[in-house]
Amino acid sequence: MTVAEYIANHLFKKGIRYVFGIPGGPSIPYMEAFKTAGIQFILVSNEASAGIMADVTARLTGIPGVCHSTMGPGATNISTGIGEALLDRSAVIVFTSETADAMVNRITQMNISHQELFKPVTKATFRMNGGNAQEIMELAFQICSEEYPGPVHIGLPTNIYDSEIHLQNAIKIPVEVKTSLNDLNKIQALLSNSRRPVIAAGLTASRLGIRDKLLEFLERCPVPVVVTPMAKDVIPDDHPCFAGVLFHSLSNSLEIITKNADLVIGLGYDPVEFNYESWMPDTALVHFDVSDEGLPSMGTVERFTGLPEEWFKQLENLDSFLLSDKSKEIKSIRSEMTEVICSFAERFGPGAAMKILNDELPEDVILTADVGSHLHLAGQFWSIGKNGKFLMTNGWSGMGFGIPAALAAQLNNRSATVACITGDGGFLMMAGEIITAQRYNLPVKIIVYSDRELNLIKVKQSWKDLDSYGTTLYEGDLFGSGTFLGIRVIRADSHETMRNAVKEALSLNEPVIINAVIDPSEYNKLIVRR
Repeated sequence: MTVAEYIANHLFKKGIRYVFGIPGGPSIPYMEAFKTAGIQFILVSNEASAGIMADVTARLTGIPGVCHSTMGPGATNISTGIGEALLDRSAVIVFTSETADAMVNRITQMNISHQELFKPVTKATFRMNGGNAQEIMELAFQICSEEYPGPVHIGLPTNIYDSEIHLQNAIKIPVEVKTSLNDLNKIQALLSNSRRPVIAAGLTASRLGIRDKLLEFLERCPVPVVVTPMAKDVIPDDHPCFAGVLFHSLSNSLEIITKNADLVIGLGYDPVEFNYESWMPDTALVHFDVSDEGLPSMGTVERFTGLPEEWFKQLENLDSFLLSDKSKEIKSIRSEMTEVICSFAERFGPGAAMKILNDELPEDVILTADVGSHLHLAGQFWSIGKNGKFLMTNGWSGMGFGIPAALAAQLNNRSATVACITGDGGFLMMAGEIITAQRYNLPVKIIVYSDRELNLIKVKQSWKDLDSYGTTLYEGDLFGSGTFLGIRVIRADSHETMRNAVKEALSLNEPVIINAVIDPSEYNKLIVRR
């Protein structure tokens, strides 16, 4: 078996059905091997998209996503998507072509050290040859899936694709056993003595699917819950214990709950989204997670490293009969946020557009959201249906996420309704992927909030009492016609035309762009100053 054949067969056995990327000449033997093995090579317009699509594939399937690029500029481009997989905690394997051994230390076309390039944005990086192919593949899958999950890079020298490999029986990869240093006595004391606790759920909680366990616990012990943006799915928006989303729109309202807490309970709270010290009062913290990576040195912090079953066993030390009732405060917070959004109802701005999308998109929609002012609004106010999904990047927070994320979601869920909310800045970054949607017949609905500016930067300039500078994207209409790269564009510039545009887009089994021309002025009151 050749190296190319072995890689393709190994990927297929692991459940991989797509490899995302842009090929170079050295990629051809691997692409042929993928095709023979039953794996489809998905051609994208920008290698960064390949990394994002691999990330989202991993999130949705639970199987590592795989992407590939050529050497040099292909590798630097794809590294943007790989950085996202690292800080958004997704199991991804990225292959890149590399120069042959004889030229490694020479100055030659497209040649840089990929190991040095990928070292800071991956959990591990390898250079493959015929002798280590089996071990590297096994290691890559193990490392990328271990908590916290993240990307692994494998370099493929240009001359190894047809090297024969001799498979060993079973390679035993040593598993690192991490010793738990949980101080159960201190944790139990903090829990049992607490009268005003607040639960902060985060990215790990979402990834490990603690929703049912959390809801069961809250039935017995109604503790106020705040979440980070990527953990929005761990508790329903209308649950009486749900106070709101940290970091995003109007989250300063949550201080009614958090400032008087005598204990913060972090459930799968990953500081990569929002550090504890950025919002916590001066009180004790008990942090439940699978890792204690990145925790602050502040006050009383007790770490519990373990699995969710163990978290909730420890939470039995909370005495529900002694906890103060926070239901009025929670209701007040939600009412205040709703009133602010409703106050913008008459103007066709981001709040009105969001409400229409909530009304018209089906409950089971998979919604992706790009980075920008609109994400702060969606992160707080998008209502995730029971069977719906909401995908964003908040660890990496790279503009351009929305469209490739939607394409990956549609590829992996062909019958689902998939929609993307993006600003015009994020759209322009990944506009070439409209052709990808067309090429693979992916009927995604792309809603572009067109305000002609990088609004989030403009808002932050205003916080410094500066005039807007370097944020204007274009003049006039973004599209100027009813099609873009062969895909229908529907203009919406009012409540009525927006509602009609969404209905029309949903009726079509093809990709559609909704050009939502909005007044962005309300963002100034919706985005919390940091």
